[in-house]
Amino acid sequence: MKTVSFRLFIVCTTIFFLSCEKRTTSNSTDLRTPFETSKGKETATYQQTIEFYIKLAKGFPEINIQTIGNTDSGNPLHIVTYNPDGDFNYKHIHEEKTVILINNGIHPGESDGIDATMLLFRDLANEKIDTPVNTVLVTIPIYNIGGSLNRNSNTRANQNGPESYGFRGNARNYDLNRDFIKSDTKNAKTFAEIYHLVKPDIFIDNHVSNGADYQYTLTHLFTQHNKLAGETGSYLHKILMPALQDSLSDANWDITPYVNVFNRTPETGFQQFMDHPRYSTGYTTLWNTLGMMVETHMLKPYKERVNGTYLLMKKMIGIAEKEGKRITEIRKNALTEQFKSTYYPIAWQVDTSKTSQLNFKGYKADTVISKITGFNRLKYNRKAPFTKKVVYQDHFIASDSIKIPKAYIIGKQWVNVIDLLQRNKIEFTSFKKDTIIDVEIYKIADYKTVDNPYEGHYLHYNTQVKTALSQQKVFSGDLLVHTDQAGIRYVLETLEPAAVDSFFNWNFFDTILQQKEGFSPYVFEDTALLMLENDSVLKKEFELKKQTEKHFSDNWYAQLSWLFKRSKHYEEAHMKYPIYRLPK
Repeated sequence: MKTVSFRLFIVCTTIFFLSCEKRTTSNSTDLRTPFETSKGKETATYQQTIEFYIKLAKGFPEINIQTIGNTDSGNPLHIVTYNPDGDFNYKHIHEEKTVILINNGIHPGESDGIDATMLLFRDLANEKIDTPVNTVLVTIPIYNIGGSLNRNSNTRANQNGPESYGFRGNARNYDLNRDFIKSDTKNAKTFAEIYHLVKPDIFIDNHVSNGADYQYTLTHLFTQHNKLAGETGSYLHKILMPALQDSLSDANWDITPYVNVFNRTPETGFQQFMDHPRYSTGYTTLWNTLGMMVETHMLKPYKERVNGTYLLMKKMIGIAEKEGKRITEIRKNALTEQFKSTYYPIAWQVDTSKTSQLNFKGYKADTVISKITGFNRLKYNRKAPFTKKVVYQDHFIASDSIKIPKAYIIGKQWVNVIDLLQRNKIEFTSFKKDTIIDVEIYKIADYKTVDNPYEGHYLHYNTQVKTALSQQKVFSGDLLVHTDQAGIRYVLETLEPAAVDSFFNWNFFDTILQQKEGFSPYVFEDTALLMLENDSVLKKEFELKKQTEKHFSDNWYAQLSWLFKRSKHYEEAHMKYPIYRLPK
């Protein structure tokens, strides 16, 4: 980690009183951004953004910029911290203040947050807006540096400005907002380092929406509240979110939940987006950070979108000032509650018994015949605005849960898994010698796989497992990962194979899905016959299967394969999940 910290030490006398100000760049016109000089038409480039923050850090002791880690582009990530006390030791900050982490440019074509945050930090340093006393702001100026450097004016086909911008994919064409769990990119690995250094209480990720047309410039996508531990979900849903909405309304800015609809109209109702741990807010809330994405509307003027993002962040600072101690306490209590839990949900579905109602401000949409295809198409009429009651499904219930084990055992050979555990500050010990231990094991009973590549993977889903008790040999150096630690949710979400974003589903263990040893039918026929002659139960099961399953009775190889898998020759590793559970 390389820190660039700038301080001014000026000895003032009455002779030089007018020139001896606290800041050398106190006039905001000295720090105008490309967004301002272009009258709201342009966004800053990567180079302009970093140069701007370096200039801020040189001129204001409240601001610090430092480089941390690397990205796939070859350029390091930066974090910029605003603390009115001028203290940038995060250990001290955590003890005294509420921390807000703002992420910008994860999709660099959605550049609103990049420009809004530059304005926000400058205005805080200049004391143009109220200086927070109990809150520290940290920002990643541009997270997807490779995408930002791939600047163009065409790839955001549905977006109204700026004139040019970055590309959604990073330097290796990954969508970084699908990479937080699997961490294929250097960006994601560095983000983990930043997150665990900063330990934010509140996380904001700035985006621009796609989808329907409506009147709002601002929409919010808070992390789904039902999946949060203890009081955090209730607090987020009933206090923090309404407080933000109300404060924006007081400033004559309307905001609505993210309009999660595509190719249809919002007034028919819609549901909250479920942010699994692959997404930024799904990842950060694994440690009970209160997370949200800002989604400005793509068709609104760029200047208006940036101003709205700026105001939202400013309002969140005000809430943090008032609620910081309560948020900190709630987050601590949530971890305690997690340790008391017996079960952990690993899959969710909409709770149709509970809904919310929005006074939604939309536009009338007509179905017309396309002049291109001849089929029906949607066409919104901005001259026909409306306000209607719309059903919003923002409650979820668990559709599957697992019993939380005391610990997991991971073989030392699974280095990619161990690397991510270490990067995410997961605590573990190592076995000192080879030993036999009683554990729970999983066999992969079934799973589905997507037909097309998704973010560099053929992602598994609908994974089902069979559980058995077994004595297993573990080796010196294998890892014992207890669940009673701050990263409990990260451990469960990644190591339980049926969890949506588990390491198994992201193909970390695909080698176990391939059978390595087989049989020659002409040799195994005799062995199979002996098995049936010596095991009446097996023979009865075999005959029943032939009688009831035509595809089995018509396939001689399937019959031999079925018997082979019940013989002593069948390899234990096939379909056996290689991470063991130690029951409580």
